[in-house]
Amino acid sequence: MFAGENKVARRRIIFRCLPPNIPAKMEHQTDVALSLSKHFLLKEAKDSNAVISPASIHALLSLIAAGSNGPTKDQLLSFLNAKLMDHLNSLSSGLVSLLADGVGGGPRLSFVNGVWVDRSLPLRQSFKQVAGNVYKAASSEVDFQNKKAAEVATEVNEWAEKHTNGVIKEVLPPDAVDSMTRLVLGNALYFKGAWDQKFDPLHTKDHDFHLLNGCSVRVPFMTTRNKQYVSRSDGFKILSLPYKQGREDGSKRGFSMHIFLPDSRHGLTALVERAGTEPGFLSKHLPRRKVEVGEFRLPRFKLSFGFEASKTLKELGLVLPFSDEAELTEMVESSAVVGSKLRVSSMFHKSFIEVNEEGTEAAAVSVAEIVLMCYVEPVKFVADHPFMFIIQEHHTGTVLFSGQILDPSQ
Repeated sequence: MFAGENKVARRRIIFRCLPPNIPAKMEHQTDVALSLSKHFLLKEAKDSNAVISPASIHALLSLIAAGSNGPTKDQLLSFLNAKLMDHLNSLSSGLVSLLADGVGGGPRLSFVNGVWVDRSLPLRQSFKQVAGNVYKAASSEVDFQNKKAAEVATEVNEWAEKHTNGVIKEVLPPDAVDSMTRLVLGNALYFKGAWDQKFDPLHTKDHDFHLLNGCSVRVPFMTTRNKQYVSRSDGFKILSLPYKQGREDGSKRGFSMHIFLPDSRHGLTALVERAGTEPGFLSKHLPRRKVEVGEFRLPRFKLSFGFEASKTLKELGLVLPFSDEAELTEMVESSAVVGSKLRVSSMFHKSFIEVNEEGTEAAAVSVAEIVLMCYVEPVKFVADHPFMFIIQEHHTGTVLFSGQILDPSQ
């Protein structure tokens, strides 16, 4: 997955702290991300490996909020934990800037938004400006009518494939859009990062991974003797694996993968529930310094996961955008929809992740269809039973991806 690199002299690191706690202004958004993760993992992926992108879902819902009004906008703002649309736009603009592709050898990133609107409906100038300036969303006029809806679905899927480096080839099913579709909004997120300290493939060996049904499977486990960011909490351990930054432009941006390993082999559900319920969960529990580790093993894994998100969002209380009471009145000129209304009919989400000795490649696409109507002694960290993972930008707290591994052999 990654090109080989020249070996460099190993430097002795005596002490190094992770960045300080998540800024207060982002704490609420991090809590929203973990709440989304909890419900999607427990509802949509109760018995399977899964990965989602809270950042991608957040971006798409924010774009919908920018085109809404009245109680619909209020409900979206409440759901996204923002007091005003200006606050949400500011956060979204910061996210777009944060995830812009960097320089100097750090993670490769792509974070783009798109709007496809039927040529019969001119976009409101105000929405077009916000979509373009704040969300950096390119807008395209298309023809959902005249039996061309399938062509638009193909265009959106090709856009998703392009902006995820070919990882996600289809997010919209062939019959997802039809002649009643008037807009499609999309977000694509791509991440590829090398570990700050890579694992030696020669040390990767097969070991047992214990499943929830009491059986076990033999899978490849990565290992190392290096110090690690590991901490203990009540009922679980946390491992943080930083990605190589290599940036030379003075940016404070940095990314890590966090592995949350319950002490009990059957403790994952309770841990996911706690992470999505306890305010400030990440800032409270993430390790702050490297410690000596004893036995250390982490399985390689690779998975993709897709689902239609509307049902779960409704169960979380986000109902109005998907209902006949939706007020998506700020997206298109009102004169073009006289006698009818717009509503979100469906929201599709698809994510992918691969973790190996070199690092991580991950991608996600979200698409909404809008229709007419401290000191620590050596720690053992052996991830040989189901665990949760998160990829986070740790200065702002932005959660890019989250998921769970029940069986790395699948």
